[in-house]
Amino acid sequence: MKKIKNLVKYTTLIALFLVACTDDLRDIGFLDTVPYPSNISATYNITQDNTGLVTITPKADGAVSFEVTFGDGTPKVEVPHGESIDHVYAEGTYDVKIEASNVRGQKAGTTQQLVVSFLAPQNLVVSIENDQAISKQVNITANADFATMFEFDSGETGVTQPVVSGNIGNTISYQYANAGKYNVTVTAKGGAIATTVYKVEFDVTEILAPIASAVAPPSRNASDVISIYTDGGYTNVGGTDTFPDWGQGGQGSSWQEYDLNGDKMLQYVNLSYQGIQFGSAQDLTGMEYMRMDVWTADVDRIETSLISVSNGEKPVWRTLTKNDWTSIEIPLSEFTSQGLTIADIHQLKFVGDPWAAGTVFIDNIYFYKTPSVPFNGITPITFEDNFTLSSFDGGDITAIDNPDPSGINTSSRVFQMVKNAGQPWAGSKITVNDKFDVSNPIVKAKVWSPRAGLNLLAKFEDATPWPNTVASAEITATTTAANAWEELTFDFTGISGTVDFNNLVLIMDNGTQGDGSANYTIYVDDISTSPVLDLEPGVGLSSFDGGDISVVDNPDPNGNTSGRVAKMVKNAGQPWAGSKITTNAPFTFVGGTGVKVKVWSPRAGLNLLLKFEDATPWPNTTASAEITATTTVANGWEELTYSFAGISTTVDFNNLVLIMDNGTQGDGSANYTIYVDDITQF
Repeated sequence: MKKIKNLVKYTTLIALFLVACTDDLRDIGFLDTVPYPSNISATYNITQDNTGLVTITPKADGAVSFEVTFGDGTPKVEVPHGESIDHVYAEGTYDVKIEASNVRGQKAGTTQQLVVSFLAPQNLVVSIENDQAISKQVNITANADFATMFEFDSGETGVTQPVVSGNIGNTISYQYANAGKYNVTVTAKGGAIATTVYKVEFDVTEILAPIASAVAPPSRNASDVISIYTDGGYTNVGGTDTFPDWGQGGQGSSWQEYDLNGDKMLQYVNLSYQGIQFGSAQDLTGMEYMRMDVWTADVDRIETSLISVSNGEKPVWRTLTKNDWTSIEIPLSEFTSQGLTIADIHQLKFVGDPWAAGTVFIDNIYFYKTPSVPFNGITPITFEDNFTLSSFDGGDITAIDNPDPSGINTSSRVFQMVKNAGQPWAGSKITVNDKFDVSNPIVKAKVWSPRAGLNLLAKFEDATPWPNTVASAEITATTTAANAWEELTFDFTGISGTVDFNNLVLIMDNGTQGDGSANYTIYVDDISTSPVLDLEPGVGLSSFDGGDISVVDNPDPNGNTSGRVAKMVKNAGQPWAGSKITTNAPFTFVGGTGVKVKVWSPRAGLNLLLKFEDATPWPNTTASAEITATTTVANGWEELTYSFAGISTTVDFNNLVLIMDNGTQGDGSANYTIYVDDITQF
């Protein structure tokens, strides 16, 4: 029978191999990113009949199968994922080893103790506590001599599974539907028929207020913010009343300023509608977003209305995450698209859903716009490309160093356009992620031409690929200078403001065939559309001693919706192998000495070192500062925090070095591959 079983197994493998070979040679490169198994454990269930029969159920994240070594000298066995294995033990204490394998055959393991006794459990000690962070959850730990497992009976009625179990000595959790007093029972079990029971009345509590402050929002230039209610950094609009009531106190609604360890926030109880009266009407036409943070335990949605002095109010709804902070950013266009005038906003109104039945805490309320100048600190480092380049029919476009940084253009990076032999309409295309804002129809571009009299056509097109483009608008301008930068103006007056123009096409000397020579090579920069098209690189990426860094599509947009992120790999090399981000202008710490980084790690417990260095190449670097933070999440995004308190604010730090697991040699596997994004200062 065993031989037949193995024959079937190998025949299945051969069949799978043949299917893979004939199925268009599908790419299995995704396997390279599969992480090692993690969170490995096993639960025990022992029969209470003095037989020593134990059911072992292994479990792990990322595992497809397990090998269980019983610890009593008998051979280990293979257990498929999701299944259990029975084994009969004599009385004694055993070290059970569980090895988990992923789809690549990579293994990780753990060992945990098993006690088999035919005596009733003795010296039972039970701990039952309300979770400090999760509302209405209790955590239970039980220890006893001669016990293998324990059961917790919640005393809750009308639920599907009121009883949970765990290994003796471990902590298990139970989530109640409602707060209140419950008669709970903990039963310790071993191999004996007899059990030991602990009973108590326990008060399950509900968390009705935040236990931690909202994550600090990004620092911004004061000139880019109109602040209504923030603790520091910005000047709030003077004379503002955060609790005008508007008659809602009579409906049971109340309010106070809540103080969480020195962090003040607004608390609205039984929120029907409440709001804020500004000290003076605010012109928000120069702003782009409204931002605030909201915490609640029992409100599903919140309505935010802007109220104009001249033409009433308009609402926007947002769904809230219960028992956590929800950071809300509302584009002001969501109000203006409803016909609201935002030049004279004097009130904010908040409405709860359900009506007058829940409490919200609100903090960090302000309006802001995209920075008009870089923030005087660490400009947030992201890896988003706001446009892509392409060419057609003999055109060519690339980003290069400015060959002539003189006159009106001293930029370090520019577009190079070449018209090769091809079609007379050969050209290039700039495609933006969103769309061009053509509300200002006057477009200007800096152009370096080898000759006066060169015609440059600029053409806006919608997203439909040519030749099926539905909407377009084109203008031609002519150079007047040779071998020098000048600014050309393209007047698109009359262009439709309702079309989503995603593409800007550029063609030199339309109707004439190019030859790829210097006579058909130009440079373009600072195209004054919105977004502004310019190629000044915010950061440069490099690696050392086995590290590797590149910009890739975000492999996991859960928890971080950025489209592009930095991928870091630690290959076999030096144990300090890492990567480096170099900025054009030095990092400064005027806005704060804290740094936050979004990190996706294949495992919890990965150490990521951040190190600021001056511009002097290593090993002659004269000034540096480093901090290490540790991941707590596997296969998911989290935000790591680094406190550089005491760092010198007089040093020009141009480099940010990142090293994972400093002191350990990597192997280039998924276990040494992380993703990094949104490096910000606070």
